[in-house]
Amino acid sequence: MRALPRASSTSGAPGRHTARQGHAITPYLFIAPAFIIYAAFMLYPLARAVHLSLYDWDGLTLATFVGAGNYTGILADARLRAAFGHAGAFIFFYAVLPCGLGLVLAAVLTRAKARGLALFRTLVFLPQVIAMVVVSVAFKQIYAPDGLLNSGLRSIGLDGLTRAWLGDYVFSLPAVGLIGSWVSTGLVTVLLLAGMARIPTELFEAARLDGAGAVREFLYIIVPSVRAELTVALTLTIVASLKTFDLIYMTTSGGPGSSTTVPSYEVYRRAFETGQVGSAAAIGVTLTIIIFLVTLAVNRVSERGA
Repeated sequence: MRALPRASSTSGAPGRHTARQGHAITPYLFIAPAFIIYAAFMLYPLARAVHLSLYDWDGLTLATFVGAGNYTGILADARLRAAFGHAGAFIFFYAVLPCGLGLVLAAVLTRAKARGLALFRTLVFLPQVIAMVVVSVAFKQIYAPDGLLNSGLRSIGLDGLTRAWLGDYVFSLPAVGLIGSWVSTGLVTVLLLAGMARIPTELFEAARLDGAGAVREFLYIIVPSVRAELTVALTLTIVASLKTFDLIYMTTSGGPGSSTTVPSYEVYRRAFETGQVGSAAAIGVTLTIIIFLVTLAVNRVSERGA
């Protein structure tokens, strides 16, 4: 009987190769819709801002190419240097101070096993739910010359401390910054409470058997255990501090003078009020780079400490 020819060992190889190619493309097909949306609403505007930052343009007439002139102008402009300095000060009010307060507050509530903790979480998180415009208007009334703060100071005989808080060259920046502290502390506290809830109680029991007090428990058990949550809190609050706009716009509009102006407000002012679109784009790009570098540094430090 005649033997059938043996099938070639390479038969079907093109089909298998095509199948492998299909499997390799499949993950990209799944992420393509999200990437297209991200590119349309994030990458393209960013690229457009970089492009505009290289031109001197008022938004109406023909633009003039100036290269890096708008970026060097940031360093030469005292108002812009002050704006970036104020943004650095807001990092303390928005991030450092709330993280310190939230860490202590969450630790006390966790170890004290206080009743009504769920209600407290809701109340302390409330500033995150309220629109910043509403918060700004409320605090503007509190800081007014005849507002609640000055009335309280007068009622206890401290008339000498009363002032127009948002109109004072020295106190306006801390006054606005403390509003950010009030808003951010609730978010930080809730994040850290969630992290502390995962700490095994055996660690605290072992520490107490070794004679550790509340301070040592805090430093050697609680703080290392919530490093990941603390990193997230720092990242969110630092980004919020650097890109704050609505709070400044609604309370002081950068005043008095330029004592509370910040980069985000300068972007708005230059783009829509003074017709310096190229300069505004350069400020926005610079602020984006600073936010990226700061958040990268925070995460790198956290990873090394882990």
